[in-house]
Amino acid sequence: MPAESRADARRNYALLLDEARSAFAEYGTEASLRDVARRAGVGIGTLYRHFPNRDALLAALLSSNFDELREQAEALLAADGAREALLTWLTRLAIGSTAYRGLPESVMAALHDEGSQLHTSCVAMHEAGGRLLSRAQEAGEVRDDVTAGELLALAAGVAWAGERSGGSPDLIGRLLSYTMEGLTAG
Repeated sequence: MPAESRADARRNYALLLDEARSAFAEYGTEASLRDVARRAGVGIGTLYRHFPNRDALLAALLSSNFDELREQAEALLAADGAREALLTWLTRLAIGSTAYRGLPESVMAALHDEGSQLHTSCVAMHEAGGRLLSRAQEAGEVRDDVTAGELLALAAGVAWAGERSGGSPDLIGRLLSYTMEGLTAG
């Protein structure tokens, strides 16, 4: 491929990501991919060459966020207060999940769909949260009967509720705090 074509492909890729970020912020994760391509000034075929489906586009937009969440979970494993560390991570996850309307549903669906481009990132995030949960359970700070999947479902539910109520980080933090009270061992 000539250097000029590669440069055009890189430019188109970056334009598509920028326009998808804007469209998803405005219309949610179900924004029209045709509209994303139009806004980027390329044809729909160009979008599909870079991103074969909506999940691939979401994965490209969210990969750095998911990486940061996994890294934060790893760092929090060494923090004092296992329950607080888990709450800190869940709050960040839930607030981040309000970036695009419909994102909590997309993430939960990807966890159960091995064919989804988001699946691998979501599973890695699930496992990172699971390690924080296990640590809190071993410390006797969180109920033993809670699973990582249930915890992520609760965070997604809180994110969904926060998203429907204007996405206030304070509201999401309060809702998760109430949720953690219910999960406290004791």
